[in-house]
Amino acid sequence: MKSRVVKRSIVLGGHKTSVSLEDNFWEGLKEIVGERRTSLTALVGQIDAQREHGNLSSAIRLFVLAHYQGLRNQPSESPRSHNLETSSALRAD
Repeated sequence: MKSRVVKRSIVLGGHKTSVSLEDNFWEGLKEIVGERRTSLTALVGQIDAQREHGNLSSAIRLFVLAHYQGLRNQPSESPRSHNLETSSALRAD
């Protein structure tokens, strides 16, 4: 099943930017936001601040992937305890 790419606008640091992600990544990002009880803007702002290379859409995809890989690899870990700092995928070359 092919996931369509959805472009959405988000305000980061007072500036409007567009992010293009497949539906599955938007859904994953929303789930993570709900688990952490934060806002989409706050989480994307953290991802943006910690990325070293690539564009924001890619950084978000890598973050969502790392989040779910971490949950799969550590089944006893609570989703809320999986934090942004454990995601080395954000620092991909």
